[in-house]
Amino acid sequence: MLRDQRLTRRRFVKGTAAAIFGAPYLVPSSALGREGKPAPSERVALGCIGVGGRGQHDMRRLMKYGGEVVAVCDVKSDVREQARALAGVPPNSAYNDFRELLDRKDIDAVMIAPPDHWHVLIGIAAIKAGKDVYVEKPLGITIAEGKAMREAVRESKRVFMHGTEQRGMTDVRKMCELVRNGRIGKLHTITVACPSGQEIGSPPEMPVPEGFDYDMWLGPARRAPYTEKRCQTPFFFFISDYSPSGFVCSWGVHHLDVAQWAMGTDDTGPVEIDGRGTFPKKGDLADTPLTWRIEYKYANGVRIVFTDTSQNPEGVRFEGTDGWIFKAYQKPTQAQPKSLLESAIGRDEIHLYETDSDDRCFLECVKSRRETCSPIEAAHRSTTIGYLGHISILLERKLNWDPEKERFVNDPEADALLSRPMRPPWRLDSSA
Repeated sequence: MLRDQRLTRRRFVKGTAAAIFGAPYLVPSSALGREGKPAPSERVALGCIGVGGRGQHDMRRLMKYGGEVVAVCDVKSDVREQARALAGVPPNSAYNDFRELLDRKDIDAVMIAPPDHWHVLIGIAAIKAGKDVYVEKPLGITIAEGKAMREAVRESKRVFMHGTEQRGMTDVRKMCELVRNGRIGKLHTITVACPSGQEIGSPPEMPVPEGFDYDMWLGPARRAPYTEKRCQTPFFFFISDYSPSGFVCSWGVHHLDVAQWAMGTDDTGPVEIDGRGTFPKKGDLADTPLTWRIEYKYANGVRIVFTDTSQNPEGVRFEGTDGWIFKAYQKPTQAQPKSLLESAIGRDEIHLYETDSDDRCFLECVKSRRETCSPIEAAHRSTTIGYLGHISILLERKLNWDPEKERFVNDPEADALLSRPMRPPWRLDSSA
């Protein structure tokens, strides 16, 4: 079997080779550097897990930047076949069970993009199998899951990337550098807004379609009668079994991550949280917030106001004593005074991680072993902010948070919501 010997030696030195077991795989001639493909020393062999709409988007981008997809996995046979054809891999390299893909010795890294309730379980299993990981946002569905993922990454020293995207966008980086370097004066308020939640209705139970492993789709979530919308995008984002806070965290983490980056608080979080929200009517399949307003206070005095878009325009707005700067997702940056946008960051000022694509960054870091632009601590902390807000909404009161201990202050009722049980045989400390 022909393999990238540089990557193989690296695995051996890091003591992870013994943990990886897999079936034989014949590497095609294209992997040898012919046909215009990357030579073995430059190629990253990828496995893609969860290859529906978002997963195929990520897969295409990783392929665009030179990643070589050698295996795909999805619990829906039609989706799996689409991704298999896109990657050009043989039928025996398309899997229903992610554990079979992770057994492959020839895979360097995995992209993980199933529904949110699977992100951390698969991520930890991949790390234990010796793979580098690109995990879609958010980082799990509880704060306890994020902590477990952080521990796994730290112990293994695997390369980790969180798919919040915007740290790989040049204009977002420049905006954050302007804030960090005081161009708007002293920062005092950040306003974040993302799309509102949705109602689904009460669809009837339906037969599980042929070719869909519904039990595996549910995985650690409780058993529930099948209905098509339960397992469709975007509807499952509004069902707490699979995305506990709905868009509060699953969408909001995009912009909350930008707020953290601009403040320089990737290793901490707020100290006070006060949130309120509205929910779908009883009996609706959706049970996550429709609208919300959450206020966070940080130890540095900065306040974040986080709402849905019924109250503020989508985006992130930084307000300081000398001006403001605002950016919506993939839209031009606005500022007052406008001259802020022409301000250059000097050589001796703060410069943030520079890359023009998080996908490219991930592949480059797999080869260089450098930390990515969206590392595990930043991922965990930005995801935590969303879940803290949701817990405050659920309890309908202000909460005090200790970002160092990662516990609420003298509040066992709130602490009880930091984790939740999983359906056996799945558990947080293993891939079952």
